[in-house]
Amino acid sequence: AAPDLEVTGETAQTVLTAIDDIVRPMLVGSDPLRTAMLAERIREPLAAHPSARAAVDMALHDVLGKAAGQPVWKLLGGFRSRIRTSITIGILPTRETIERARDRVGEGFTCLKLKGGIDHLEDIERIIAVREAVGRNIELRFDANQGYTVAQSVEFVEKTRAAKIAIFEQPTPRAEPERLGRVTAQVSIPVMADESLMDLRDAFRLARRDLVDMVNVKLMKVGGIADALQVNSVARAAGLEVMIGCMDESAFSIAAGLHFALARPNVEYADLDGHIGLIDDPASQAVTLKDGFLYPVDRPGIGCDPVF
Repeated sequence: AAPDLEVTGETAQTVLTAIDDIVRPMLVGSDPLRTAMLAERIREPLAAHPSARAAVDMALHDVLGKAAGQPVWKLLGGFRSRIRTSITIGILPTRETIERARDRVGEGFTCLKLKGGIDHLEDIERIIAVREAVGRNIELRFDANQGYTVAQSVEFVEKTRAAKIAIFEQPTPRAEPERLGRVTAQVSIPVMADESLMDLRDAFRLARRDLVDMVNVKLMKVGGIADALQVNSVARAAGLEVMIGCMDESAFSIAAGLHFALARPNVEYADLDGHIGLIDDPASQAVTLKDGFLYPVDRPGIGCDPVF
């Protein structure tokens, strides 16, 4: 589990408590291959603990894959064998952002995701400067972290048109979805919901009201692979593009997100970089990163046995 108080409403301690007080007494001794039954058993008790529910879901999928002797991505569909990931650059001064961008391109990444949302005019300056620094062949995505008004969002897109941003992520506050829809209707680049999509019902609402072009599915928000598949089906039915995202996570849950992404044809984008730079990750071998692409390891289940 990778709890985030602002996003999932959880802390490490609440997750541990939920596992001990809810999951253990409800699941220990059950048949782990009955994944749907066990998922429903804990759904309501863990309604306020999405990352804890994701942890259980990932464990069950890992058991299922190991029992079948197959990696999870093949059991779920096996559409592709690798996916390109973006690498995130946080909110930094322009000069430092440029340096970080050049470093990441030098490491083989061909897609950069910049974060902003504090000052849209400074964000415009940084995006244009990064484009000039890295050239035209690097894909740029931008996450405004709910920080813009509708007018600021439109101005940002118009003034960065030459930078050719590929994805504009969550420009407005998640509590006001109609603002997100107004941005989507007024700008010329794809708008993606992140914090506005926390569960299956959110996916339905976004799709029904045509509020976005894309959705960012994170296992920690939606409660794991099984629910991610359902969210993905809603998105596909509505013609929305899908990206698999992440929090700051161990490579184990990054691998779980990767297996989901590889299995489904319409999960075309990935932002699975939360494990990069994590010190002493017990699951560091769960995925392989090469030239900006993530590959699963050739083992059954999620692909690793963490050593703690």
